[in-house]
Amino acid sequence: QVQLVESGGGLVQAGGSLRLSCAASGSIFSIDAMGWYRQAPGKQRELVAVVPNGATTNYADSVKGRFTISRDNAKNTVYLQMNSLKPEDTAVYYCNAVAAVIGSRWRKSDYWGQGTQVTVSS
Repeated sequence: QVQLVESGGGLVQAGGSLRLSCAASGSIFSIDAMGWYRQAPGKQRELVAVVPNGATTNYADSVKGRFTISRDNAKNTVYLQMNSLKPEDTAVYYCNAVAAVIGSRWRKSDYWGQGTQVTVSS
């Protein structure tokens, strides 16, 4: 299987910055994409940003110009730099990877981290 470990969440003042990281490990054959989702209380999970292989990055309209996603393929790690944070950014942020495991490289599956809490105070 593939395990995703997230870090970097916490409490920050509005206008501040925070950097999330997520490292993938396990019997990985390949990773097609890595990204971040978030879920606020009472709302459904939504895409924040994603980095596909060989394609342009994608951002939710609400975070464009403020968040930057980056990926270190050699380390199987994805980052989310969050600047100019707003109270509405408060949510649990989840790391996601689309990957194939060794021995089943023809089949790709979604993997999820445990989530990390980001709270932005006004």
